[in-house]
Amino acid sequence: MRGKEIRMERIMDRNTGKTIIVPMDHGATQGPIPGLIDTGRTIDRVAEGGANAVIGHIGLALHGHRGHGRDVGLILHLSASTAIGPDPNDKVLVNTVANALKMGADGVSVHINVGADSEARMLEDLGRIAVECIEWGMPLLAMMYPRGRKVASENGLEDVKLAARVAAELGADIVKTVYTGDPDSFREVTQGCPVPVVVAGGSKTDDLAILELIQGAMEGGAAGISIGRNAFQHPRPADLMRAAALIVHGGRSAAEAIETIRE
Repeated sequence: MRGKEIRMERIMDRNTGKTIIVPMDHGATQGPIPGLIDTGRTIDRVAEGGANAVIGHIGLALHGHRGHGRDVGLILHLSASTAIGPDPNDKVLVNTVANALKMGADGVSVHINVGADSEARMLEDLGRIAVECIEWGMPLLAMMYPRGRKVASENGLEDVKLAARVAAELGADIVKTVYTGDPDSFREVTQGCPVPVVVAGGSKTDDLAILELIQGAMEGGAAGISIGRNAFQHPRPADLMRAAALIVHGGRSAAEAIETIRE
């Protein structure tokens, strides 16, 4: 398991045990959206501000990661679907753990929509990838979202608790899921999950709102954040990352951190 420990230090800050991850896998789902036209430049900017790792598909490793500015951990995403497919919630595997190792990845991630019609197959994929990650010493991040006909709300407490715990039970090393809206309820998620939980940034919003979400999540026991569009589509991504780092790694408030952006 030593390989996992070494690679985890490229994803989680070794001093704080927390992380700031910027997912940039949206291109495979939505195409060349703003912020992902020039991924190399975007990675430079979020890394400059203090991001610990980025997430992307094979193309990110081939065309955008490393070789520019400050280094940052690389998590290769193994799942994919497109926005115009018959069911965007149906994620399929498009890469392997072994290939991610060959490409220099520090971790891999998979996306599971708990409650979707194809949940059973996605869980089967998660279990198989978890076993391969144990064999290869590769950290596994599981993106767990409650989505489906039986899910009343994507951020409902009981469904989020279930989604996070399922990931840990099936072998994930880090769980990414949605924020339940307040620190007290989210603490039930983190206390019920034996591995680190990071919070998704969600839809594009204003600076104070995303910083307040980060503060609430950290107060609720989160091990960090995983924010995409709010980071790579920000007019000054490095400044947003600095503000986020003040909260995640420095324990500061959103009100204090936003001054970094305003200045």
